[in-house]
Amino acid sequence: MQDSQIIRTEYSDVMKKSYIDYAMSVIVSRALPDVRDGLKPVQRRTLYDMYELGIRYDKPYRKCARIVGDTMGKYHPHGDSSIYEALVVMAQDFKKGRILVDGHGNFGSIEGDGAAAMRYTEARLAKITQEAYLADLDKDIVDFVPNFDETEKEPQVLPVRIPNLLINGAEGIAVGMATSIPTHNLEEVIDGVKAYMKNDEISTRQLMKYIKGPDFPTGGIVVNKDDLLQIYETGTGKIKIRGKVEVEDMKGGKKRLVITEIPYTMIGAGIGKFLNDVCALVETKKTTDIVDISNQSSKEGIRIVIELKKGADVENLTNMLYKKTRLEDTFGVNMLAVADGRPETMGLKRIIEHHVDFQFEMATRKYQTLLKKERDKKEIQEGLIKACDVIDLIIEILRGSQNIKDAKACLTKGITENIKFKSGISKKMASMLRFTERQATAILEMRLYKLIGLEIEALMKEHEETLKNIAKFEDILNHYDSMANVIIEDLDKIKKEYATKRRTVIENAEEAVYEEKKVEEQEVIFLMDRFGYAKTVDTSTYERNKEAADHENKYIFSCMNTGKICLFTNTGKMHQIKVMDLPYGKFRDKGLPIDNVSNYDSTQEEIVYLCDAEQMRYAKILFATKQGMIKKVEGTEFQVAKRTIAATKLQPEDELVSVQVITDNQQIVLQTKDGYFLRFLAEEVTDKKKGAVGVRGIRLKKNDELEQAYLFEEGTECKITYNEKEVTLNRLKLAKRDGNGTKYRG
Repeated sequence: MQDSQIIRTEYSDVMKKSYIDYAMSVIVSRALPDVRDGLKPVQRRTLYDMYELGIRYDKPYRKCARIVGDTMGKYHPHGDSSIYEALVVMAQDFKKGRILVDGHGNFGSIEGDGAAAMRYTEARLAKITQEAYLADLDKDIVDFVPNFDETEKEPQVLPVRIPNLLINGAEGIAVGMATSIPTHNLEEVIDGVKAYMKNDEISTRQLMKYIKGPDFPTGGIVVNKDDLLQIYETGTGKIKIRGKVEVEDMKGGKKRLVITEIPYTMIGAGIGKFLNDVCALVETKKTTDIVDISNQSSKEGIRIVIELKKGADVENLTNMLYKKTRLEDTFGVNMLAVADGRPETMGLKRIIEHHVDFQFEMATRKYQTLLKKERDKKEIQEGLIKACDVIDLIIEILRGSQNIKDAKACLTKGITENIKFKSGISKKMASMLRFTERQATAILEMRLYKLIGLEIEALMKEHEETLKNIAKFEDILNHYDSMANVIIEDLDKIKKEYATKRRTVIENAEEAVYEEKKVEEQEVIFLMDRFGYAKTVDTSTYERNKEAADHENKYIFSCMNTGKICLFTNTGKMHQIKVMDLPYGKFRDKGLPIDNVSNYDSTQEEIVYLCDAEQMRYAKILFATKQGMIKKVEGTEFQVAKRTIAATKLQPEDELVSVQVITDNQQIVLQTKDGYFLRFLAEEVTDKKKGAVGVRGIRLKKNDELEQAYLFEEGTECKITYNEKEVTLNRLKLAKRDGNGTKYRG
């Protein structure tokens, strides 16, 4: 048995190192794209696997399940769903500036529908991917590294000839960092790269003469043009984008708003949320101008129609949609990518600089490979031409040789000992031959038809072509301008074939301002039943149905329709609800669950008290808890903007049991679960802040707890029911706060 060695080390150091290793693995090998090809490892491996499988743009589609399985088995040992999702996104033209995969079947929709399972869909490489992302892989222009189990080789980076990081953008969440790069127009980016190659001192501002700004596949309007320079210089910032809204005339003088382009951030579930948000604006009476909304989008494009009533203020409503929905949204830019093996946030110029360096590196390797091939070809061609001149001698050598070894030795070193010659002159001439090893092999493998005159002429022409190529490749490798021209020619070819018009408009637009129609202030009655359904009705409706309302509802009080309602819970929280958020109308309407319009959670909290926020402003509030703590708090402390606050401080295991409006000339009766009653004057309760625990109201016996607090005016009769027996509170003995109380025996 091998001796095990125990290494003593600090646990925190081991955890720190392990986590850093994990974080770097996620950053470099999973989540962030490489600045050179703009691809994450899963995308790079999927495209290379398709290339290896021969699924070219001019070949039949193949099942995605085959592509995913092959990629997972050979290069990407992670979940099949992550590989398939990457494949699907590369085929979605509403997410990418240029699709890299030509998908066949259901690859999802802009409205958030998912792609069909990989066993149903098919795919092949897009033409641009094959020509601008995977070309020349056979010319040793990028390094190949072993795959995860060292049974295959995969490219460290794809030989992408256009700045894919800018054209297709990127999104990814790593450990402690995230990348978010918008898509750009291919033609503009290529022009920007050419401008940088002609003048590497070019500024970001000058680059932006070519690259105007993002070009999202969904179109839309970028409305903060002036902020783009700062974003492109630093690599971070926020781009404001709006959907495109057109106004169409209808019959009868009515108009309708038609949304034909949406912000890029609205892709997927955002469209459904937008429709719900517009409906919510109508339901909450924020606008009364909308008659109907319908989503008429199809494969032809987005078309969301909002029909307006006659005389509607179109401009004000459009601005309202920008303000209150995601029709205007923010795209957070963080141009983070892996450069030289480490994550780096880069500006526009820095990304182009990395791209151009990569192009020159690839071009150098490509033309070195081509030059070597041409030089090898030249060597063979010169040998064959020379051989044609002395073909009779070579035939004599071959006929006089016993084996290939002797013939080759004669051709390369002039060794004639083992060869029979017809004459001494032939032997002497043969001893002077000095073909190279490669030339000798080519001569020995040469077919007789090559001796035809036309074939010899073709060989001479081929040799001339080879010499021209060698001169051309040497010129490219030795001169910066020559190599730059070759790269620019390639870019121009790609631009000519794949350029598209810009879809996103870049402008400086004014801030969307809309005037909210002022709601006519009126008094309403708040009604909430024991199931937590709340609504408001006007006072006359309540008066007509008073008997039924009082019977069916647990909480009833008047408030202003422009005000707020305060809801206190047993956990010591106070939730605020805008009266406008509650449905207003008919008495028989069901209402809305109070949970839907507030932060109150009926599964974890119980309502202790509900009241109109305005009624609390000039009052004092009495708090009583299960453990017998009480206090008075000024109502002004609860006039806050937040939807939820801590209304009081509770001790461990304590709960709020009573919240009431109190005056100093009232009297208090505290009642416990075991039937102890303590009556004392309200003025004995100390005024405290809402953040205080309070003072003890009653001394509780073991396992007893406060159940209720009652208030009544001195000199008035107040009766309650306890254990099915009537208790007259004003007849109880008047004592002091913090007493034991008297047990009620009936």
